[in-house]
Amino acid sequence: MPAVNHPDYKEELDRCNYTLQYVEKCLERTLAKKNRIDRDLEWTRKHFNSDNSQHYIDIIVNSLLQGTMDIEIRNLMSARSKPYFARIDFLEKGKDSAEKLYIGKMSLIRDENQKLIIIDWRAPVANLYYEGRLGDASYVCPDGKIEGTLQLKRQFSIDKGELKEIFDIDITTNDEFLQSCLGANVDNRLKEIVTTIQTEQNAVIRADMWRPLIVQGAAGSGKTTIALHRIAYLIYNLEKSYVPENFMIIAPNKLFLNYISDVLPELGVEKARQTTFEEFAQDLIGKRFKLRDPNEKLQAFVDHTKSPEEREYLSLVRRTSEFKASMRFKETLDVYLKEIEENFIPREDFTFCSVLIYKYEELYDLFVNQYRMWPIARRLDEMKKNLNTRLKAKKQEIINRLYEACDKRVAFLKLTIPDGYERRRLVTEAIDGRDRDIANIEKEANTAISAYIRKISRLSPFDYYRDLMNDEAMFEKAAGDRLDTDVCRFVRSYTAGMLKSGWLETEDLAPIIYIKFIIYGMDEKIPVRHVVIDEAQDFSAFQVYVLKRIIKDSSFTILGDLNQGIHSYRGIQDWDELTRIVFSDRKHDFLTLEQSYRTTVEIMNAANIVIDKIKSREVSKAKPVIRHGEEVRIRPAASKKEIISGILRDIDEFRSLSYKSVAIICKTLRECREVHSALSRHIDGVILITGKEDEYRTGIAVLPACLAKGLEFDAVVIYNADSAEYTEDELDIKLLYVAMTRPLHRLCIYHTGELTPLLKP
Repeated sequence: MPAVNHPDYKEELDRCNYTLQYVEKCLERTLAKKNRIDRDLEWTRKHFNSDNSQHYIDIIVNSLLQGTMDIEIRNLMSARSKPYFARIDFLEKGKDSAEKLYIGKMSLIRDENQKLIIIDWRAPVANLYYEGRLGDASYVCPDGKIEGTLQLKRQFSIDKGELKEIFDIDITTNDEFLQSCLGANVDNRLKEIVTTIQTEQNAVIRADMWRPLIVQGAAGSGKTTIALHRIAYLIYNLEKSYVPENFMIIAPNKLFLNYISDVLPELGVEKARQTTFEEFAQDLIGKRFKLRDPNEKLQAFVDHTKSPEEREYLSLVRRTSEFKASMRFKETLDVYLKEIEENFIPREDFTFCSVLIYKYEELYDLFVNQYRMWPIARRLDEMKKNLNTRLKAKKQEIINRLYEACDKRVAFLKLTIPDGYERRRLVTEAIDGRDRDIANIEKEANTAISAYIRKISRLSPFDYYRDLMNDEAMFEKAAGDRLDTDVCRFVRSYTAGMLKSGWLETEDLAPIIYIKFIIYGMDEKIPVRHVVIDEAQDFSAFQVYVLKRIIKDSSFTILGDLNQGIHSYRGIQDWDELTRIVFSDRKHDFLTLEQSYRTTVEIMNAANIVIDKIKSREVSKAKPVIRHGEEVRIRPAASKKEIISGILRDIDEFRSLSYKSVAIICKTLRECREVHSALSRHIDGVILITGKEDEYRTGIAVLPACLAKGLEFDAVVIYNADSAEYTEDELDIKLLYVAMTRPLHRLCIYHTGELTPLLKP
């Protein structure tokens, strides 16, 4: 309700003004402190003396303080507009009066008496707001379980320092406030949602960090936003043990990363790594590759205009992707890597000065059995230690024998030859000969091990992978019965040809990382401790397995929606693949986000009709919040030209409604280019999204369905959803479902021929 109509308006207004005044006071003090630190840092850098260790210390300390001050100032600047968003009154068991706690995006403590003015939303007690009901309640903190009575839950709408609305509630967010938040128009970036986090979302955010967490989240359930809030929550609660650099989120593409880039800074988190699998993989491998766009392959798979011959070829390409992304391919690589291991060291004895130091069988046992816990190539370091130890002992034996032989020779000369020039010459000759032999032995000893090691051929991980694909016999041996003979030959020849042309596909990266890990290990310790994988349905179990192997002592949050698995030919078919194969050695948690907060009831009901057409598995359908809007508009058109005319009229209507973002979603990029060209003749600034962009911009955008995943718009127009474009193939179903679940408010669907059967109940 409007704040002025609430019975506690005066009390809450006074509290709001008091808080705002203290925020200003803290901001003024923090800015002054920041200015002092800036001046000190500038002075130290200008007068830096490399011989003065204190200068080093001052620069390091002040640089850290400078970063901390920047975050604090940004939080205080934000608090000037909206210092907090909720209040809870909690009476702890055994106490006489309830504590009034105001919850915001940061904590604020009064210096004079250490009294809390604002509680951070991530603090344990704040969980009462997100999950507690009025009445008996409790929360868990480092001191244990705190029990008591939750007497009040209150929601505030504060904007630019003005208290506008007050709601008393018993659930996380009352319907009226949630509706107003969901009804807002979309900006060009994803936003934080600390004010409206729902109970099921809160469970994901606050789940145990060290148990792998898999989240099946419906379209519009807030998976991505919740993943970022989880990172902010974990950093806040584990700040003594971990830094932001220990957290990494892996997103599907750079455009998506740009779209979500504002959320963590809004939550006060800097320096958490945000990357794509392709980028992270190439950093690990230590080499940049030319990567084929996976969306081009996807669009070829769903292009129903291809000839039968082309479709047959694409079917083999698809099976190739399926195999290389599978754990069966990991098993194939294991056979190949075992072959490399078996033949890594020379099949010969290690000798020195014709003396046997190690028999080959002994070396093989050391290398293959005793040092098997090490990466293959790194075992050589341990081998060197053994070779060096025994070589030193053998060398000393040889030298000792030379001394004994020389001593005997000298003694013999002294007994048989009278003292004189001849005897001295022969004695000197014997000693010099001994010393020359010892010098030669020392010299040979210094190079014997390195000469042995030089006989070992070591290739780059990429070269090992390429050699496997070029070796028909080896590949067929490694693949065994995991593939049909014809498919096996195609997989090898297709991949070999691609590698020869200088290109790789996404499916090739995990195998190359795996080869590097098994043969060389990782070059340095990866600082990441917690990995968040978004849109994980398009990851393969092999990719997740590789990440788990290479990032030691790591934990995972994996979020996705199987209904949106448009790259399922190389992705996860069932979450059981992860729990059964990748995380079988650890207890894990599985949570679902069923509620969809993005679209209206009418749009989600229509989208659920589409996704229900999947017959290969049981479908988990999204449950929309009770927010109604217009029915989905399905419009037949006589031609594509007529569709363009209709879209232009739709855009005029959307503009009159002040919609900030409109998407025209086509099935293929080819269609997108045609539509973009047609619309650009009538409207300026129409954006074409091809997947190559690094920055996401709002406005009127034309994009293929495969790039719409994860994004949201005020209104969406689906271009030409006829029966020829969207068949009952599972990929078509998922692409149409993705397109239909992007809008917040309006959805229009055009078709020229017969309407796709997917939209028919």
